[in-house]
This record gives sequence, C-alpha cells and structure tokens, in this order.
Amino acid sequence: MYNLPNKFDEYSEARREGFLRVKELKENGTKVVGVFCTYTPMELIYAAGAVPVGLCGVSEESIPDAEVHLPKNLCPLIKSSYGFAVSDKCPYFYFSDMIVGETTCDGKKKMYELLNEIKHTHVMHLPQGQKKDHAFKYWREEMLELKEVLEEKFGVEISDKKLRQSIIDRNYERKVLLDFYELGKLNPSPITGYEVNTVMEALGFQFDRRSQCEYIVKKTNELREKYEKELKGKKSNRPRILITGCPTGGVRDKIIKTIEDLGADVVAFENCCGPKEKMELVDETIDPIDALTYKYLNINCSVMTPNPGRFKSLDEMIDEYQIDGVVEVILQACHTFNVESFNVKNFVTKEKGKHYICIETDYSKSDTGQIGTRLNAFIETL
Repeated sequence: MYNLPNKFDEYSEARREGFLRVKELKENGTKVVGVFCTYTPMELIYAAGAVPVGLCGVSEESIPDAEVHLPKNLCPLIKSSYGFAVSDKCPYFYFSDMIVGETTCDGKKKMYELLNEIKHTHVMHLPQGQKKDHAFKYWREEMLELKEVLEEKFGVEISDKKLRQSIIDRNYERKVLLDFYELGKLNPSPITGYEVNTVMEALGFQFDRRSQCEYIVKKTNELREKYEKELKGKKSNRPRILITGCPTGGVRDKIIKTIEDLGADVVAFENCCGPKEKMELVDETIDPIDALTYKYLNINCSVMTPNPGRFKSLDEMIDEYQIDGVVEVILQACHTFNVESFNVKNFVTKEKGKHYICIETDYSKSDTGQIGTRLNAFIETL
C-alpha cells in the first residue's frame, strides 16, 4: 500500500481524487514517470511499461512554497512546478517513480538539481541547435541513455519490438489529437479555444490511452457533425486569433477567455501546448532510436538557435487557420521566447501582414485588468 501525504485531508476534493487515482494506478503495479516538456520521448516511457504524466505547474497557489528556495524573479511555471513538488500538493509528482526533464532553459535545469534531492530526476541535455550533424549524434546518445535508465529503474528490457509498437501507438494518438486541434480551421469553429485548451490539459491526467483516444475521436466527430448541420455556410465575422509563445495553462483565464469574451475566437495554438509537436510523426520504417532522435530534435522551440521551423509553422498556420491576429504569450523571465518575440513580431506584421501583440505576464491576477485593456484595444484594431 502507498501512503498518502500528511496534508491529504486538507486538500480540495478534486486534488484528493487525483491522489487516489494515481495511488490506485501504483497499487496495480503501474510505474509513473513525471515529465515537463514536449521534448520527452514518450514512446520510450510507454515501451518501459510506465505512464508519463505532466508536472508543469499552472497555478500561483504553490509559488510561495517555491520561493523559499527559488528566486522571486523566476518563470512562474518553474516556481509553480517546484512548489507543488516540495509541498506534496501534486499527486503526480508525489507518486512518480522518477522524473524526466530536459535542458530547455537555465531555470529548469537548475531546478532539476533541486528536484533530484527529493526524487530521482534524469535530465536529458538538449543540443543548442538542430541542423549540425553532431546535434543528431548528441541527442541520439541522450535517447540511448534514457532507454538504459528506464530499463535499469524498472527492471525491464525495451526491445526494438516494444519500441516500434510504442511508436505506432503514439503516432495514432498524435493523429487523433491533431484532428481535434484542426477543428479550429473551420469557420466558424464549433469549439472555443478555451475549451480546446482545457480539454487538452485534462487529457494529460488520464491514464487509459485507449479510452482517451476514443473520447477525442467521438468529441471530434460530434463537433464536425455540429458544424455540418448548424454552422456551415454561416461564416463568422469575429476576428480569428492564433496564440503563440509560452504554455498557456496558468494564464488561460486572463488571456484566452478574455480574448473570447471580448469578441474574438482563439482558433489556433502555435505554442508548447499546441499541435506543433503532433504535426510530424515518428518514422515507423527506420531504426526506432534514430526515428525518435529525428522527431524530437525537430521540435520548434525558442531554446534552439536558430529556430527557423517556428516561422515555417507560423507561416502555414496563419494561412490554414485564416488568422487575423497573433497574440504572443511570454511568461515572466522566459528569456528565449522573449528575445525571439522580436523576430516573431517582424514576421507576423511585415511578412504576413497580420496584427500582433505580445503579452508578458505571470500566474498572478494583479495584471488581469491591464491585460484586458490591452487585448480589448488590440481586438478593436481587427
């Protein structure tokens, strides 16, 4: 039997349910691996017989706990994630058998050192760029090292057969999720951006992959049917917005909801929690480690220099989703996205001829009014 944290009875009902759900999973013999980023090769974790679960904090609730150890002027996602870990408020960190992180920013990689003092944290070291030959070789070695760590940790062998099947299964999941995201291409969209973002976040805490896919396929089909029967031919005059930049989980209400309350539609996400990781599948015909290396090295993140893939993705999505305006979300102290926003603004406004606004924020509610005022003025220009 696994023990619950000492403060379990003080937690909300939803959080208690989360603890009990993961506790039951563990007692049934399933291993849990906490993850932070789309660079994590989920296929290796599944092939090891474990399940990955996201640990990115999306609430200011735990930040005071984190600031006992971490500087106040750090990214809110890092502080929130660490705070939930040290306070035993996150069921997924609490019951994780190990953590896998990647060096996507200096703040995170130093946080992983502190997390490792609480729970075994394996860090994958990303190359600084994608195009040089040695970047592939370096990242491939990181894949092999993670494979060995998982095998040793869980006493399993990750055979080529298991890994190939894991790749096939994960590719299918990507196709299912991409179909759901691409509902935003319809005009009018049969689902709000707020709902899309909420549904996708919730999926990260469901452990039955088959049921998860069945649910998304059913929901996608229902929404497409709704579009065909009720919405087709009734083109909306509401501005169509693309969100880019940092993850939006912790700022969903004050940015995505505010945009839609002000009369625009968020129809596309070109950010960490959007479809860009799902657009490229893992090659099922070549060596599986090579295939995973190519796939996960190719993710367009501002940590890479240069990062041309992001602008290619923006170019395609602005056209395919019929975008009128781009809202870039920058979390406080996220230096790579913040610096890259200069080039994003120039690309969106000069090359694509679209409106652009950059919102730098954190998880607090103190700037909600200011953000609302700025977004209102932005949407009026559309």
